[in-house]
Amino acid sequence: MTARMSNREYITRQCIPDPEVPFGREEFAERLERIRATMEAGNIDLLFVSAPEGLYYVSGFLSDWYQAQSPMIWPPTSGIAIHRESGKTIHFETEAEEMLVQFTTVSPDLRVLRDSGISMIKFITAELADMGWLSGTVGLEKFSYRPNRGHSELFEAALTSAGAKVVDATNILRDVRRIKSPQELEYMREAGRFADIGMAAARDALKVGVTELDVHAEMTYAMIKAGGEPAAIQLPVTSGRKTAAPHAAASHKKIQAGENVVVDICGVYRCYHVNLARTFSMGEPHPAVEAQIEKSSGLFAGLPQVLKPGMRVAELTEFARNYYKDQRLWEDRGWVGGYELGIAIPPDWDGPFTYDTEIDPGDATLDPGMVINLESDVYLPEGAGASLVINTMEFSDTSVAFLSQFPDGLQVIE
Repeated sequence: MTARMSNREYITRQCIPDPEVPFGREEFAERLERIRATMEAGNIDLLFVSAPEGLYYVSGFLSDWYQAQSPMIWPPTSGIAIHRESGKTIHFETEAEEMLVQFTTVSPDLRVLRDSGISMIKFITAELADMGWLSGTVGLEKFSYRPNRGHSELFEAALTSAGAKVVDATNILRDVRRIKSPQELEYMREAGRFADIGMAAARDALKVGVTELDVHAEMTYAMIKAGGEPAAIQLPVTSGRKTAAPHAAASHKKIQAGENVVVDICGVYRCYHVNLARTFSMGEPHPAVEAQIEKSSGLFAGLPQVLKPGMRVAELTEFARNYYKDQRLWEDRGWVGGYELGIAIPPDWDGPFTYDTEIDPGDATLDPGMVINLESDVYLPEGAGASLVINTMEFSDTSVAFLSQFPDGLQVIE
């Protein structure tokens, strides 16, 4: 007689929600082949993916909780093992996330830790050893915050004891993710559309006496109502002197007449982020302040003459540096540079590739399939804080396009 399933077993194994996978299996298969090729170039036999962005890229896995700051009895040690030679992957998870893996991923081999008497590290190590996958070089994402240092060191020690040579392989996934597929670029164009919707909502919400959080709420609501998603960073809205601290959190501070307000947002779709920032003036601005902001935003007007697919990063940074010096903004510069955009999961939306006017980029190029932002940030006269103007650019095979259309210059709120 067959034993009756408990409600727990039946629900977690049989009552699976409809799939919520962001890409087709063909795309995930193509990604896996690119990862394996990069592993081969780096002499990595086994890669263990632990970073949330990497888990999403490899399988579609998406969660609201990655145990990053959880109690030590709930370690952030689950992940996906990729075996280079066979091309097989194994997704290791806890029972709590068993259902989540089944409807958000294309993972073909899910192994769930059901024995509370052993740790996830011991479970993973034993399973990989049984597969014969620990006789070579194992790459861990050592520069990911997940798992944290304590658990990462325990994991490395367990793998080493099982015979593996452990090395850092953080850049395997980061490098592969840099060039976006056509489907990824479609998602980013949609994210750019949501960024425009959010910035327009912020503009409409700006009134003397409202709080920074009021503006934050309106633009977030507008983007999500239109079909977007929450961003990986709380969207900055800063006003008055706070604008000189661009990473200050939106607060209960009331926006005053005569102040500037900086709104820095990302439109998001399928976890893909497009960055957009603008500076607003609450009423008629001081002429010197307006002139400084207009010169700063003017950087973007000249970009079409230099932007082209495959260009050297040094060409872009040299153009920006010369522009700032020609406009006498150099001494008042904030940050003039940018970074890669794409998949982002809290707590950060900055991609791994970055550049600015004070970093030597060597021979790095901006290739088709890359998406980056550019920030033109400057400190203002009259004690008015700082201005941010940020746009995101997509490099295709034949051209470079801005992914948002919101006007660049100072926006005056009457």
